Amino acid sequence: MSEEKELEVAEEKNAEEIVDNQAVEEVEAEEVVELSEVDELKIKLDEMEDKFLRVSAEMANIVQRNRNERELLQRYRSQDLGKQLLPAIDNLERAMATEATDEQSLGLKKGVEMVLESLRFALKEEGIEEIPAKGEVFDPNIHQAVQTIPAGEDVPSDTVVEVLQKGYKLHDRVLRASMVIVAQ
Repeated sequence: MSEEKELEVAEEKNAEEIVDNQAVEEVEAEEVVELSEVDELKIKLDEMEDKFLRVSAEMANIVQRNRNERELLQRYRSQDLGKQLLPAIDNLERAMATEATDEQSLGLKKGVEMVLESLRFALKEEGIEEIPAKGEVFDPNIHQAVQTIPAGEDVPSDTVVEVLQKGYKLHDRVLRASMVIVAQ
């Protein structure tokens, strides 16, 4: 019987070792599973951080783009009004060029001059300025040559000799190019 007891004890020890080994394997498997879940969560976290950074950068770009557009709109808000007023200014300048002989026409001319000066002041306040032309070097970006004359000793080549219609610009944008005669 002692052999039978020894066998039973040995079998119990083997059974306990098997159970212990299985428990250790289950714990190791759980650790592997836990590690892979942690790794997966870290990967997801990294992906979310990357998405967050991209969205943040995109939002910052949108805000900057909108700010720039608002500044441009504010800076050039007078462009359309200025273009519509330029023919009126041309007509007032033509009226000023006429001869006034009697007192009534002199008074009328004085009133036209006052209106013209008010318009010029208002345009200047909005940033609209006359483009200098006569005596300047011809610049195709701001001048429109409608005629050329031969250059002489007193007038160098590529110089604006006469202005047929004044040009205007709003800050750095040309509203209307100056129509000029150029010496060639």
